[in-house]
Amino acid sequence: MELRARYDDVAIGDSIPPYTAPALSRMQLALFAGAAADPNPIHVDDAAARGGGLPGVIAHGMLTMAFLGELLTRWVPQRDIRALSSRFVAMAFPGDVITCTGTVAAKSVQDGEKRVELDLAAQNQNGEKILLGRAVLALP
Repeated sequence: MELRARYDDVAIGDSIPPYTAPALSRMQLALFAGAAADPNPIHVDDAAARGGGLPGVIAHGMLTMAFLGELLTRWVPQRDIRALSSRFVAMAFPGDVITCTGTVAAKSVQDGEKRVELDLAAQNQNGEKILLGRAVLALP
């Protein structure tokens, strides 16, 4: 049986269940670079990253955004996602543990569809926000 959030069961200010990704590994960054066709060496080579003024290898922003997608699809089926946007506010590094959270910011009915807007955030193990976002979901 599929578990689904229901429009009538959520209120503005409610939090959805958080998602914590496993610690970022260099292998994960290399695999994501290949899958995303992003060969930028700042994601896999410390010397190249330092040469670009960074402290070392950094995670792909789109990888951390994918964690927000994982947060959402653990709460609703992917087909219920109507919009997902984010803004990168800090870098993530190998070894970081990223936790994603969502809070109901608004409820509405649009085109006959019950919709919920969520404020989203991703933060590292030190509580530093690395990503802020917004999602719109259709709920039964």
